[in-house]
Amino acid sequence: MEAVLAGVRELLPVLREHAQETEDRRALDPETVKALAETGFFRLLQPARFGGYEAHPLDFLTGVREIASACGSTGWVASVIGVHNWQLALFPDRAQQDVWGADTGTRMSSSYAPTGRITRVDGGFRVNGRWSFSSGCDHATWVLLGGIIPPGEDGTPADFRTFLLPAADYTIEDVWHTVGLRGTGSNDIVVSDAFVPEHRTLSFNDTARCACPGQEQNPGPLYRIPYASIFSYAITTPIIGMATGAYRAHVDHTRDRVRASYVGVKAAEDPHSQVRVAEAASDIDSAWFALQANMRELMELATAGAKLPMPLRLRIRRDQVRGTELSIRAVDRLFENSGGRALAVGTPIQRFWRDAHSGRVHAINDPERALSMFGRGEFGLPLNDAMV
Repeated sequence: MEAVLAGVRELLPVLREHAQETEDRRALDPETVKALAETGFFRLLQPARFGGYEAHPLDFLTGVREIASACGSTGWVASVIGVHNWQLALFPDRAQQDVWGADTGTRMSSSYAPTGRITRVDGGFRVNGRWSFSSGCDHATWVLLGGIIPPGEDGTPADFRTFLLPAADYTIEDVWHTVGLRGTGSNDIVVSDAFVPEHRTLSFNDTARCACPGQEQNPGPLYRIPYASIFSYAITTPIIGMATGAYRAHVDHTRDRVRASYVGVKAAEDPHSQVRVAEAASDIDSAWFALQANMRELMELATAGAKLPMPLRLRIRRDQVRGTELSIRAVDRLFENSGGRALAVGTPIQRFWRDAHSGRVHAINDPERALSMFGRGEFGLPLNDAMV
């Protein structure tokens, strides 16, 4: 996978140079998406039988961190679009063929909050409603939408599923006017009475059990890990990347800056500035090292065909929300230490600050939920959450 990551790194100067343009456009430039696709990045988590690499998740997440360190919006879209290829591999084979049969480079966006209305009909479901925050949807021709199937009259319980729809079945409404992650184009998906066949649905109960229909065709260890483990890190990693970019920008900015409150004294010579940089670097490293260790352990177990222990899954979610917290803390410390000139529109530090805080409000980053689950596990209490 080194060739893919090398290709990604070659793009970083261009992504960094055009980060303000991406923000002003409120969406990624199609040429940026094309360039990322040409590196093979989007194929990292795709099944080999559809031209993918079935790479170790750390290869994918490393690429995400690098991209986000150059442009937060590009890193965010690259991560969420890229991880969808992993989820599609869990769907029934017929759904995979629907998407990749004619074009293995087909991309999907998503919106998982179950805000629409799902009605069971013969052979599948009728889907209606509006879903928000579908990052990169302008660069995708399919969408993954979360929805709850109501309890059946025969007593079958409600079921939270992902529904897969082609572009012909939905419209995109441009509503993305935000203070951060402005370049992600995270617009609304509107669906009016679309039919979704049964095979284009996937239950979150199956993903939580790590037992999904697509594993019959895609039996590799990559597709035997928990949804919550890889998807949660696909959200936290861009934020770690933004903190990394903010750190590099801050060091460059501060090296020659003269502090207004200490005439003639360079900010880099201020011991307080030095301490803040050290603290920020430590927080970013801590977030990344925990992610790496957890993902390596998870994949080692999956590769060995061993059971994935609940304490590990809970630790992954614990460290995921803590990784986001540490990254935000680092960005805040760097921003506070950057002086008034960092406030200017176009400077990278304030953009990384806004982007990171915008990523923080994603539901997967709610610390109380993940930390409470970890605590329940430690105390031996029952767990009833699919996001672990």
